[in-house]
Amino acid sequence: EVQLVESGGGLVQAGGSLRLSCAASGITFDDDAMAWFRQAPGKEREGVSCIDINDGRTKYADSVKGRFTISRDIAKNTVSLQMNSLKPDDTGVYYCAAVRNPICLLREEWYDGWGQGTQVTVSS
Repeated sequence: EVQLVESGGGLVQAGGSLRLSCAASGITFDDDAMAWFRQAPGKEREGVSCIDINDGRTKYADSVKGRFTISRDIAKNTVSLQMNSLKPDDTGVYYCAAVRNPICLLREEWYDGWGQGTQVTVSS
């Protein structure tokens, strides 16, 4: 069974930075794709970024390109999301997701393992 545990959320002022981490267990962490999604109050969950664990290829939502960076540490079975130049619109619960498939997509239905989420709040 896949287990994903997020950490690193918190409250930050606009323009600040946060780094989220997702610790994965129950998977081999090689032939997988992992992603970060977020859900703002009253809105649907949206894809933020994903990464192919095997070759490191990444995708980003247009709204975060140039500000967020996703990375993986194969030795530690973790995926991180470095978030810079944060805006109030980045506020939401951030979820880590995984799928046993090397294709990285920003589609919620693609993933079958989910973490519990971590709150990110950006104040203006």
